[in-house]
Amino acid sequence: MAEEKKVTKKAVVAKKTQTISQTKTVSITLIKSFHGRLPSHRATIAGLGLKRINHTKELKNTPEIRGMINKVAYLLKVED
Repeated sequence: MAEEKKVTKKAVVAKKTQTISQTKTVSITLIKSFHGRLPSHRATIAGLGLKRINHTKELKNTPEIRGMINKVAYLLKVED
């Protein structure tokens, strides 16, 4: 009985790592300057990892990242 539980736990762990590696990414590029913007918008740009105009980052497509993108969408170019 204990051996059966160990086998199922290993299968679940393998399945979780497989779904994490299959997540899609989104490519974002800063196309407008963030100078003179609201401090919260500046912090969001920094949180996305963007540092200068035409800087591109490829991030996982998660709800958290999508929320950050929506907040400063007027400064970004987004490609799925």
